[in-house]
Amino acid sequence: MTTGPAGPSVVTTREALRAALGGERRAVVMTMGALHAGHLSLVERAREAVGPQGQVVVTIFVNPLQFGAGEDLDRYPRDLDGDVARLATVGADLVFAPAPDVVYPDGDPVVRVSAGRLGDVLEGTHRPGHFDGVLTVVLKLLHLVRPDVAVFGEKDAQQLLAVRRMVRDLDLDVEVVGVSTARDADGLAMSSRNAYLSPEERADGLALSAALRAGAAAAEAGEGAANVLAAAAGMLNEHPGVVVDYLALVDPVTVEEVGATFTGQALLLVAARVGATRLLDNLAVHVPAQDGSWKAQA
Repeated sequence: MTTGPAGPSVVTTREALRAALGGERRAVVMTMGALHAGHLSLVERAREAVGPQGQVVVTIFVNPLQFGAGEDLDRYPRDLDGDVARLATVGADLVFAPAPDVVYPDGDPVVRVSAGRLGDVLEGTHRPGHFDGVLTVVLKLLHLVRPDVAVFGEKDAQQLLAVRRMVRDLDLDVEVVGVSTARDADGLAMSSRNAYLSPEERADGLALSAALRAGAAAAEAGEGAANVLAAAAGMLNEHPGVVVDYLALVDPVTVEEVGATFTGQALLLVAARVGATRLLDNLAVHVPAQDGSWKAQA
């Protein structure tokens, strides 16, 4: 175990983690490192959840199970020293930064968590097995850290829904807290993968948040589901450098795409490639009945 001056302790083994756990209440924030302000906002929310006498644990682990063939496992940005320094500014108590053979001591696990139908649509269609890998490592880390609260960002909306469903279906004794998407001043959703973008690609990437805002504006104007999607699609079509994987308006609980006559709360989701980088974003919108009533929320 190592401890930086006024910073969090860093442990890399199961035994050291077990010895370092404490606090009246415990919260965990699970990350793959390369931390940015969005991650730090999760840590701040975790501190709020457990109070000054609680313990905030941040896990930093690039999970090989959630990367498919040809994805960026090997080049995913890694900066443990920088991450620990950033975490010292927001009051993290403990960092668990294991190697793959610590998390998976017998190699690839034979028994894994299945995301079921939540893992077969949208992201699951484009990244088969991704959510099985995510849920498997989340479950393992929950067992190892034994938190009262687990804090996740809402940018990865389908992931958060899958985690909530796993916690419910498998009767896990943990409260799952979602935190609103953190954005840069230009509107781009914060992501560790944004570091891959050239200035020109970043400009194209802004089309994702612009498309979501266009869809929300259509809802605010009293438009129905079909026009919300059309408004968002129109904005994306203006940017040929953006290759869309999917644009969908879905039920925020089931992730099922809503029909043309749907009214109520929905999630507008987009995933697209800009150059070699894949970006995700989403926005909650309220699709109005066609009577002029409306609202939208960031």
